[in-house]
Amino acid sequence: MTEGATTPPDPRLTTAKTRWFAFGALGAAAAAFLFIAIGGIGENLVYYWGPKELRAAGSKATGATIRLGGQVAAGSVKRGDGVSNLEFDVTDGTAMVHVVSHGVPPQLFRDRIGVVVEGTLAKDGTFEGQRLMVSHDNKYRAPADKNVDIKELMRSTEGLDDMPPPAVAGSPR
Repeated sequence: MTEGATTPPDPRLTTAKTRWFAFGALGAAAAAFLFIAIGGIGENLVYYWGPKELRAAGSKATGATIRLGGQVAAGSVKRGDGVSNLEFDVTDGTAMVHVVSHGVPPQLFRDRIGVVVEGTLAKDGTFEGQRLMVSHDNKYRAPADKNVDIKELMRSTEGLDDMPPPAVAGSPR
């Protein structure tokens, strides 16, 4: 050999180094993926529970994001100062949870209506709602008050069929 010339590296060593590097990179990527998937999943879970399940969960439910579903207990609605402060009880017929909601309630919110409240359970057992949704069907029923005059209710709907359809933007009248 001539002076100053270098011998080429052994191809077996280069291949072995490349393999170890590839395994190391894949291992690091898999570890990072597992860390992100498992570490962040607990923060993104939203449980859907009724009052009975929420009470059964005990302290495990405290601080978790929960959708509490049930019915607004009769006579439990208390409106606070302003439009958005509201307290009521949610029941499933076997258990009851007191809810404090600071969001604006939907127009249909009332006693004995199906409700889903998204929020967290405080350490004192009060459910703090951030989002309030009501569930209802699309059938109209007259009020259950026995003093309602049916003829007056019917008169309040007269003429609705005779009204012209609402104008749509961009369409000729």
